[in-house]
Amino acid sequence: MNKDVLVVIGTGGMGEAIARRSGPGRTVLLADFNEELLARLSESLGADGYHVETHPVDVSSVTSMGSLTERAASLGPIAAAVHTAGLSPAQAAVDAILRVDLLGVANFLDAFAAVIASGGSGVVIASMAGTLSAGRLPPELEAALAATPTDELLSLPFLQQLPDPGAAYGIAKRANQLRVQAASMQWGGRGARVNSISPGVIATPMGQQELAGDSGAQMRAMVDVSATGRLGTPGDIAAAVAFLTGPEATFISGADLLVDGGAVAGTRHAAAGSV
Repeated sequence: MNKDVLVVIGTGGMGEAIARRSGPGRTVLLADFNEELLARLSESLGADGYHVETHPVDVSSVTSMGSLTERAASLGPIAAAVHTAGLSPAQAAVDAILRVDLLGVANFLDAFAAVIASGGSGVVIASMAGTLSAGRLPPELEAALAATPTDELLSLPFLQQLPDPGAAYGIAKRANQLRVQAASMQWGGRGARVNSISPGVIATPMGQQELAGDSGAQMRAMVDVSATGRLGTPGDIAAAVAFLTGPEATFISGADLLVDGGAVAGTRHAAAGSV
């Protein structure tokens, strides 16, 4: 009998923590664009007793994502699929962020909706940047981000006018939250659930790169006014994924879980107090 399958897209700090937390007793299918990182994590997990398979993927490609879902389905029932792949404003230009962070998530939601097992669940890693963008976009733009067919998504006119990678990132992550809401209907038709998690400042290599970049001072200020007063860890996100994909969250779908240590709340409280 085939084991349940856990698919983890993205082999960075969060992806590894998720695989380690939720992978025991399952077949873990790791996917990433960087095949060197993919092989390295596979070897590490395999040495620790995990049953690991790998598959290269370009999340911006419908064909590549389709190949990944075919491989996943061939391994057994897909109990959970987690999309962690992404680029930050410190890493990439506007076009690349839109292809990976926006289109890549839309491709994931479409592709895995067709293969996720009944009772299974999906999680998309969004960002508190999406939460901060909520309410700043006109309703008609949010509706377009939520409902535009995936193959037309990058052609939306307002996406052609984004001034910088930071703006692209915020809009992409808000779109992740909105498209998960919309996709929950399709996933529900298969008896499955899908949610998003919006991390705050997490101590991954990508997070450290952001802290060292142009937005680092702003990010540290958000941590300073947060209730917890600390950076998040990959384990914090892995715990949230384990909850959303586990038996205690079977009544949760189409939701976004903000896992930011209170950074958004603290920032908004500080802003309100300064008025």
